Amino acid sequence: MELLKVEKLCKTYGKGENMVKALDNVSFTVEKGEFVAIIGPSGSGKSTLLHILGGVDTPSSGKVFLDGIDVYQQNEEQLAIFRRRYVGLVYQFYNLIPVLNVVENITLPMLLDGRKVNPARLTEILELLHLEDRTKHLPNQLSGGQQQRVSIGRALINAPAILLADEPTGNLDSKNSQEIVELLKLSNQKYKQTLIVITHDEDIALQADRIIAIEDGRIARDEVLQK
Repeated sequence: MELLKVEKLCKTYGKGENMVKALDNVSFTVEKGEFVAIIGPSGSGKSTLLHILGGVDTPSSGKVFLDGIDVYQQNEEQLAIFRRRYVGLVYQFYNLIPVLNVVENITLPMLLDGRKVNPARLTEILELLHLEDRTKHLPNQLSGGQQQRVSIGRALINAPAILLADEPTGNLDSKNSQEIVELLKLSNQKYKQTLIVITHDEDIALQADRIIAIEDGRIARDEVLQK
């Protein structure tokens, strides 16, 4: 079942001679429950693509459909609700709120959306991420790997349609990197979570169901991996 459809997506910055094409006529689809790795050199447009898929940045032209919703036909208020309810975002630098503890950071999207937290789901996520003994800790009391686990929990708490991770291991050592990848894979398998990960790490990319390689704003390769 198709969850994500991207049609002729373009993103440009600047005008005239200074115009830069970050994305150039990108089209692809992603099935529900699929794990896709997006790879490419720095400046290839992959982070721009991820931010547009997540409703964080707007395309210059083209369309994005997520779970049947035409993302950029929505107004600002609708788009904000869409981001909170349909998209889970994991960044390289965690983006946690320093004055909030682990549970408060994880449940923040629910509170911002005016919805009650499901205690059973919160407990399940804390156990999945091995954070059940860190619930009252602030971000500065956690290791880098633990902070990234909190950001994954925050992305999962809403049970979003899609989980988007932008270089989620880029700030971690190899041991923590593999642990984070295993957690993302577990969420993909346990919750049937559709997962798109941007990475420079070939070892991580090879664990996906499919690799999309971006070069100069275009899809250079789209390959299903045989397991």
